[in-house]
Amino acid sequence: ALEHAPAWEPRCRQQLRHLQDGARIAARLPPRLEGRWVSTGCEVRPGPEFLTRSYLFYANRLFKAYQFYYWDPSCRDPSYTLLIKGKLRLRQASWITRGATEADYHLHKVGIVFHSQKAMREVASWINQTSGQGCGGFLPPGRAWAPGALYELLSAKTERDCTAALGFAMHELSLVRVERHYQPLLQPGQSGSQLVEELYLGDIHTDWMERLHYRPTGYQRPMQSAVHHVHPCPACGIIYRADEHHPPILPARAQLPMQLSGSWVSTHCEVRPAVLFLTRYFTFHGNNHTWEGYYYHYSDPLCKQPTFTIYASGHYSQGIPSSKVRGGTELAFKVTQARVTPMDPVTVMMLNSSEPGSCGLTSSWSAGVEQDITATNGCLALGIKLPHTEYELFKTEQDMRDRSLLYIGERPTDGSSPDSPDKRPTSYQAPLVQCAGAPEEFSNYVSLKYLGRKDANGKEALKPLPVAFLLFIALLFLRWD
Repeated sequence: ALEHAPAWEPRCRQQLRHLQDGARIAARLPPRLEGRWVSTGCEVRPGPEFLTRSYLFYANRLFKAYQFYYWDPSCRDPSYTLLIKGKLRLRQASWITRGATEADYHLHKVGIVFHSQKAMREVASWINQTSGQGCGGFLPPGRAWAPGALYELLSAKTERDCTAALGFAMHELSLVRVERHYQPLLQPGQSGSQLVEELYLGDIHTDWMERLHYRPTGYQRPMQSAVHHVHPCPACGIIYRADEHHPPILPARAQLPMQLSGSWVSTHCEVRPAVLFLTRYFTFHGNNHTWEGYYYHYSDPLCKQPTFTIYASGHYSQGIPSSKVRGGTELAFKVTQARVTPMDPVTVMMLNSSEPGSCGLTSSWSAGVEQDITATNGCLALGIKLPHTEYELFKTEQDMRDRSLLYIGERPTDGSSPDSPDKRPTSYQAPLVQCAGAPEEFSNYVSLKYLGRKDANGKEALKPLPVAFLLFIALLFLRWD
């Protein structure tokens, strides 16, 4: 029972309960976008690409966006900047990604400013090699770099578009969500809280070839309002004041050694492509390189309506520095055991109708009851195969409040698994926060039984998904993550 759990576990449980309470998050539909939104740090996109963003939305639907690209994962060595102008029209609430609003956008102009001769040479060679008619002579060979010169990559007027070579698309604007919550004031002697507004835009496909035409169903790392952002945020002001001639150079940060041992938990209700909402809870045992993880899945964007929980465990390899993503560590994770707990009638029905011998005991599933799926080599209906090896990318950081954060590699957008070294991620999921140091043993896990809401009779209230079809679609795409 949880009463006998080690002293560290209540902090993890408290964090999970805080997330399930929705952390008092409000999301307005349709969202209000007017104003400036900025990155809160250096962002990593698949590739890898390192960038910061500053987007300004006007009341008349026009927008001006800066994307600042860098050579390094600390965003201190600028490569080039894109200046993007266009128009955005919000449409209806998304029927695929609950809580999101769909939007149409039209690009008027995209310009590029190079911050070195090297950047100019590299980008010009990409464009000259891969672009179609009208872009071959974008920059004549040997052209000298002119600091501050703005070169036109795309123009709606002249119908010129030389952006494809950069893997550039603004499809992120086609899926929008704005969340508001209140952050307690951290300064000594201060009480109360301050408003924080976050802008979630559509995710970027993990396959470079797909990103030009991919329509997002998940989100990338959120930007925050330049006025209402989390404090402290040294990067926010620097990015806010930047422009195409003065790219932001973020403060130097100490590189932390990879310290995996301990317990880590989600900081938000997380959204994955193909309609998955979940929170994660991991413990790593550094002494024998074993790990255990819980994946709590939900049907709503505030993670209040549980659908099923996956427990997975196994062991992991010694980490080596990534040659592809500087600052990252490469590991291999072996999954040897898994258990599933269905939490709503739709999931129970789906598991009970799965092929005999493909997912636990045939037709034996019931809500709230955990079942081991190791004997059936996983669960075909949930896309879980056992035993299973995944090639991973990890990174640890400290945030501005001195909390340890763990970034785990982004899952392939197509729902597949990084089960070979060439599919190893080159970007990261939302970070987990450390909620406990290294434990001697993993106690009884934090069951949703302890976190769920009670109904009028004091029993667990299992809320079925309002649109069962959506969950069915999600389950078709699910891979354990």
